[in-house]
Amino acid sequence: MKNKKLLIGTVLIISAILLAACGGGNEDTSQDQNEETNQEENQENANMESDSDENTESESGSDENMDHSGMNHSSSGEVPDTLETAADPSYEVGSQAIIESDHMEGMQGAESTIDGAYNTTVYTVSYTPTNGGDPVEDHKWVIHEELENPGEAPLEPGTEVTIDASHMEGMDGATAEIDSAEETTVYMVSFTPTNDGEEVSNHKWATESELSPVE
Repeated sequence: MKNKKLLIGTVLIISAILLAACGGGNEDTSQDQNEETNQEENQENANMESDSDENTESESGSDENMDHSGMNHSSSGEVPDTLETAADPSYEVGSQAIIESDHMEGMQGAESTIDGAYNTTVYTVSYTPTNGGDPVEDHKWVIHEELENPGEAPLEPGTEVTIDASHMEGMDGATAEIDSAEETTVYMVSFTPTNDGEEVSNHKWATESELSPVE
């Protein structure tokens, strides 16, 4: 009888030990699963942050492509000898006008003084700068008289020309393609940028449609 009780007690003790071991194993397994889940979540968050950084860099790159920091916003005011002065421009020399274009930061909305008004054909052009800079697309503006031996105006889109102007670094002497042409009055203007930038003198060019009267 004693031996039977002893046997039963031994079996109960062994069962308790096995249950405890199984419980501990389950706890370890659950802990391992939780740690693995946390690692996956952390990795996913890291990937999302990386994607966000890449998108930001891409947007920043786009902004840089639109940057006009290499543009010579001011000029000496000299114009080609063959450029025709407008006889009756909408904005007379010495008058004021509001700039409605955004060729450069702080330009749109600025009040300008008209320094010159000329009748010509203006072009948007695409070209690769001679100084090895990135290609420039649809640059506004180059006038007919700023092209080397251009022939009769207006030139058709797709025409290859050589630029004889230095509005941008690496522009002078560059081979360009005409993107669009418009016969209009162009203006040379001076203004103070709306972002408190430096005064711009004799800026080339603003077209008739890019100006509005001062109210």
